[in-house]
Amino acid sequence: AAVLSGLSALSPGLLQVVKQCVRVPVFVMIRPRGGDYLYSDREVEVMKADIRLAKLHGADGLVFGALTEDGRIDTELCTALLAVSRPLPVTFHRAFDMVHDPLVALETLISLGFERVLTSGCDSSALEGLSLIKRLVEQAKGRIVVMPGGGITERNLQRILEGSTASEFHCSARSARDSGMKFRNPNVAMGASFSAPEYSIKVADVAKVRTLNAIAKNIL
Repeated sequence: AAVLSGLSALSPGLLQVVKQCVRVPVFVMIRPRGGDYLYSDREVEVMKADIRLAKLHGADGLVFGALTEDGRIDTELCTALLAVSRPLPVTFHRAFDMVHDPLVALETLISLGFERVLTSGCDSSALEGLSLIKRLVEQAKGRIVVMPGGGITERNLQRILEGSTASEFHCSARSARDSGMKFRNPNVAMGASFSAPEYSIKVADVAKVRTLNAIAKNIL
């Protein structure tokens, strides 16, 4: 499945155009802001509204996650968001990597009815979290899809798929593309100091996607 994601509010225009351009399922991430996964009542209102908009404009599935202050799955909020999401399938995103006990959290997600969980194995990358990902796949026993994600490239995909026994994976497969701007002001940077260079654009790399698909098909 293709995952359409972003940290800002959902853009119905973006979703409509993507749906017109691709034939793979499009899952929309519901994430009202960056930072932690402990949401306020007003942020919850935004998330529910974004889910309704995503459904209205043709989303094939949704992606979200929420935690309690003590690092557990927020079952009350997730239940409410899942109810708004029906009948679309829902993936729990990498909020999972911030839980107190991932094995307990996995069972919670299964009982709530999530179809998939995206995880780096509670580590900085899927490669470093490989042993936990494999343990999660074994524990899941097909009751939920465990999808490795985080730092996956054509150089490590085979090792991650074989080492985790996972059947799906997530990666950005992006490359930097130089801006088409001829006039440039080197004295101004829009946004935070750690943001991407102003005249460099991150885009999906078709060659990378094809290479990753070829590797995956050879293994799976």
